[in-house]
Amino acid sequence: MTSHRNRSGIVYSTDPDFVYRYDGADEEAETLPPAQQQLRVQLDRRNRGGKVVTLVTGFKGASDDLETLCRQLKAKCGTGGSAKDGDILIQGDFRDRVLALLVEAGYKAKRAGG
Repeated sequence: MTSHRNRSGIVYSTDPDFVYRYDGADEEAETLPPAQQQLRVQLDRRNRGGKVVTLVTGFKGASDDLETLCRQLKAKCGTGGSAKDGDILIQGDFRDRVLALLVEAGYKAKRAGG
């Protein structure tokens, strides 16, 4: 049984057959093959205290697959990073290397931003 605190927006229902459905709890997004992914690689400085990160956006799929791709990119770049909210953050300016690695892995990736 789940806690009532996890239910956002529902206070009370008069329907006797009402069953609360949690957003995204039952289904995990299916990961598209690399050739169908539209990834964008860009440099980001916003809200990071002046630090620079390489940001990879546009990944469609399961969070486990996103974590695996993030781990591979971090290892190949020799730096830290994380995967949050469907985006991959790699510490430092590794746009060219990340772009080359993604294209080599079969992803449709392009450079975005300035």
